[in-house]
Amino acid sequence: MLDDQMARLLFIAPILALAIMPIYFLFLKGPPPLPDIDMNEWWGPEKLKEKPDTSIKPFKIAFGDTVVKDLKDRLKRSRSFTAPLEGVAFQYGFNTAQLDGWLKYWANDYQFKERETFLNQYPQFKTNIQGLDIHFIRVTPKVPAGVEVVPLLLLHGWPGSVREFYESIPLITAVSKDRDFAVEVIVPSLPGYGFSDAAVRPGLGAPQIGVVMKNLMNRLGYKKFYLQGGDWGSLIGSNMVTLFPDDILGFHTNLATTMNPVATLIELIGSLYPPLVVEEHLADRMYPMKKRFSHLLEETGYMHIQASKPDTVGVGLSDSPAGLLAYILEKFSTWTRPEHRAKPDGGLTFRFSKDQLLDNLMFYWAPGSITTSMRLYSENFNSKVMGMKLDEIPTKAPVWVAQAKYELAYQPPFLIKLKFNNLVGVTVLDDGGHFLAFELPKIFAEDVLKALGEFRKVAKKNVKTDL
Repeated sequence: MLDDQMARLLFIAPILALAIMPIYFLFLKGPPPLPDIDMNEWWGPEKLKEKPDTSIKPFKIAFGDTVVKDLKDRLKRSRSFTAPLEGVAFQYGFNTAQLDGWLKYWANDYQFKERETFLNQYPQFKTNIQGLDIHFIRVTPKVPAGVEVVPLLLLHGWPGSVREFYESIPLITAVSKDRDFAVEVIVPSLPGYGFSDAAVRPGLGAPQIGVVMKNLMNRLGYKKFYLQGGDWGSLIGSNMVTLFPDDILGFHTNLATTMNPVATLIELIGSLYPPLVVEEHLADRMYPMKKRFSHLLEETGYMHIQASKPDTVGVGLSDSPAGLLAYILEKFSTWTRPEHRAKPDGGLTFRFSKDQLLDNLMFYWAPGSITTSMRLYSENFNSKVMGMKLDEIPTKAPVWVAQAKYELAYQPPFLIKLKFNNLVGVTVLDDGGHFLAFELPKIFAEDVLKALGEFRKVAKKNVKTDL
């Protein structure tokens, strides 16, 4: 008899726990407190503190003859690569049978001077923020009387760069008679990426980069501004709207997920019966969980390496352009479409040209920034930053989400609202992958502009309500 009661108890206890946990997290357990963030933490050499330079200097991208010659020599001296297994495309990573063609194009057909001119088509600058020279693009449209110009901060991720936004910048900044506003874009290279300085000491994670970005916008004269981000830009943006909700007029992101315990529990429950969590036509973006997590395991091995030993892998990638190309372009293959693994060429030119992808590589090769870019993983996935529990702190800032069909992660709006309480709108796309701005610039730009218009409507409505 006692054994039967114990068996029932052991059966019922987990069910009760599953029922009680959401109630606890939703109604009884309050959010963590906002962490104290040093708004002036110094990341550059100490000697620069003696005479801080707050000027904004024009900047032009220049690869330099020495850099180009060295790169071409390395490309032409690449060793023979291990042949791929029979019948294998990109399932084991970059198909080495494809490498020679890419390396020859980079060495012989990629027009370095012409690409410099292309990359310098937009006004670019550098300014020192907290000891680091931050590189940024700034495009300000000329507008007729009566049209307001609003600032938008665009944040890239890894292994991307500001290059991801080049096709969408003219679309976002275009003046339209159908809008009473036009957009000025500020597109910085994240610290340690491209032509922005890297920190000289540990600790510059996503929350701290959010401070750098806020200080950059303040330097440019903007106390309040709009914000857009994907990949790291999404996480940095999420941190910014959490830490500075009154300063962000609206946040558009193409990678919105929340990792708080309630969302995780609900997703697990949904694996038993998906209609509880997600609409039927979108269920394959979340379930079955086995397929989803198998895909994530295949695609996130790099993350563990970069979060633990970025400097080790950085040695090879900094020394070998062939290694850098294979390592980065593999992500542009499978993160654009998972099925590209089965294509011998990785589907790399499905939406991108060779010049576009090599432009992006040059933001890592020319300034030698691959190691410092990868350090961001180590600086963020640690007990200090994770202990801030920023993902568990709701924000009142207005948010708009674009959800590409082939993005690495998907959550339905009610889960996103656990973090972003003021979710103004969601655009569910039937196309597009992880690099949305780069892959589908027109769709991306239209959605950003739509979001900004809705943010402005909400703001005007709130002002009238307050009065």
